[in-house]
Amino acid sequence: MFGAERTRTLLGPADPARNAAVGPPLVSARELIDRADATETVAGRRRVRPSRRLVLTAGTLAVAAGAVAVLQPFGGGAPDTPGEPPAAAGLVLVPVAYQFDADPPAAGPQLRLLADKIKDAAYDHQSGRYMYHHTKVWGDPVMTSADGRHHVAFASETKIWRAADGTGNQVMTQLEPQYPDQESRDYWQRESMGRPAATGTPAPKVIPLSPEELRPPSADPSELRERLKVEYGAGAVSKWVSTLYGQYVVPRATRAAVLRVLADVPGFRWRGQVTDRAGRNGVAVTFDDREHDQQSLLVFDPRTGELLAHELLTLSPVRISSYQVILHAAWTNQPG
Repeated sequence: MFGAERTRTLLGPADPARNAAVGPPLVSARELIDRADATETVAGRRRVRPSRRLVLTAGTLAVAAGAVAVLQPFGGGAPDTPGEPPAAAGLVLVPVAYQFDADPPAAGPQLRLLADKIKDAAYDHQSGRYMYHHTKVWGDPVMTSADGRHHVAFASETKIWRAADGTGNQVMTQLEPQYPDQESRDYWQRESMGRPAATGTPAPKVIPLSPEELRPPSADPSELRERLKVEYGAGAVSKWVSTLYGQYVVPRATRAAVLRVLADVPGFRWRGQVTDRAGRNGVAVTFDDREHDQQSLLVFDPRTGELLAHELLTLSPVRISSYQVILHAAWTNQPG
């Protein structure tokens, strides 16, 4: 179970959109299949041409159905090196390697140590009207084969400039298709054989943001526990930490408080040093939700305590379900 339905199951009564009516997708399943599978031969190699994808709520990873607005990349650029074709059928995602893979210790003591020693981030010395975020997301929506075994989704990159009243601009670019395993890649490549090739490169989509009530994050522990939905457990907390960092430029005192709140949530395990999907060094915690066959992964900057990435994995078999990488956060006076 991938995407919004997985999130609904995980959040239960904490889901803010549990009673919302779900509208039809922006594109049909058939059209999405055609776009994902359409290929083009370039310099003797078969090239997948990505197209548009659904727009989801900014800062979320697996967004509850019924929410509005944004999603998001690592690497900071287009998927192709100019003049060179990409991989034949897109990237196969590999789980992040953990320092402590087997029998990881409880995360609480290490999270408290991290909270005590974090330093200022670059944006702690900035000011501006707009909160800027540059992110990359994969995993919602996911297209699944009829037998439920093979999956594919487009990665997407988003840059957002958002003022305190919620207004601003969002620029979203669809990137390459990505797969949770080699079998899925092989399946969709076979499905694409003989289909007409797509043409052109998707242009970035510019979306003005409507006014929205935003409540800046507090460093007060009781307020943070409420905001991060601690009462619903570590799985819900992981999602709301990702949402917090995807929507706000989080100050140092609040970053430390978030780590201390996480330290008191049962179930988080310390995974030690990791390298995220943008190639950055981080430290990680995970929570295994055996009931839903799911693992939540949070990667933090070991110097500043900023959230670098949030991922969801299935546990049996172990493979990526979705990810969000936060490439950059800042304050600025110039909206994109």
